[in-house]
Amino acid sequence: MNMRNMLCRLLIALMIWTPFQLAQAAMIGTDQVASVSKADRTALLNTLSRSDVASQLQLLGIDPALAKERVQAMTDDEASALANRLDSLPAGGISDAAAVLLIILIAAGVWWYLYKR
Repeated sequence: MNMRNMLCRLLIALMIWTPFQLAQAAMIGTDQVASVSKADRTALLNTLSRSDVASQLQLLGIDPALAKERVQAMTDDEASALANRLDSLPAGGISDAAAVLLIILIAAGVWWYLYKR
């Protein structure tokens, strides 16, 4: 019974402590949406203009000028999705799955070294 009372008090405290969020809806103008899509497209073109990206594209057999033309031909939704994906990728190039696998391997190595030795 003591555990149940403690859990109830904790839940009550957390509900009081959590701020209530008020949802707001508003209309946005076409110029705001267009500026976002222009910003995404500009970010993609700036990324393609970097020398390291251009050299990597050439190594893969892709002409950087052709890649820029393809970005210009994308719809706003496609450009926005690609820009968001580029923003979410890790800077070092390691994916989340690779990081988790690396942590598991390190933990297994430490466990084996400490307890199986």
